[in-house]
Amino acid sequence: MVITRILRATTDWRCGVLAGLLALLAVTAGGPPATAAQEARLTADQQAAVQRMASYFNQLRSLQGEFVQIGPRGQMSKGVFYLKKPGRLRFEYAPPNPFLVVSDGDYVIVNNRKSEEADYYPLSQTPLRMVLANDIDLGDEARVLDVNSRDGYTSVTLEDRNMLVPGQLTVVFDDKTNELRQWIIVDGNGNKTTISLTKLASGVNPDPSLFKVKIPRKIETGPDRR
Repeated sequence: MVITRILRATTDWRCGVLAGLLALLAVTAGGPPATAAQEARLTADQQAAVQRMASYFNQLRSLQGEFVQIGPRGQMSKGVFYLKKPGRLRFEYAPPNPFLVVSDGDYVIVNNRKSEEADYYPLSQTPLRMVLANDIDLGDEARVLDVNSRDGYTSVTLEDRNMLVPGQLTVVFDDKTNELRQWIIVDGNGNKTTISLTKLASGVNPDPSLFKVKIPRKIETGPDRR
């Protein structure tokens, strides 16, 4: 499976990893679904926290800032990101990490700028479709496993309700600003990747060219490429 090869290559990158973002791109390999965790029984306060998270994503139209990513073995990468709904996202890793990840609204392209190779996947077949959609219905898409509030932050742990993508995603919000500050991905093998966001600016209008990629001459096609 192409995604497995990419994960292996990027997690071995000495100056950083792409595993966290690729975990969000992972598509089913066609095998049996993973075992679902027990859905949490939420208190009224926890239900309100989940609703605030859903409202945040539904009201969000654009966002940009900087990120720091820590991989399963402590590897660190930094960079900048841009998000524009519906469907557009750019994660630009700082050198010497060669990766650039762009969603143009139809496909998610993972571009190795050093080797001039790229993989791309239909956005509709990745969990990013939920984050980048104008309207998010958590009841249809995700199972809530845990909600915690501590030290001014609230975290919500989710998994794919249909278990097409094994693993768990935890999103962390600042209670004062109600802004997304971090997400933590634990993949189906138990590998943990943390992405922290800083210098956030919402309501901006990113240059449309940021979400366009010149496809390298060497291409590895993702699943179901038309």
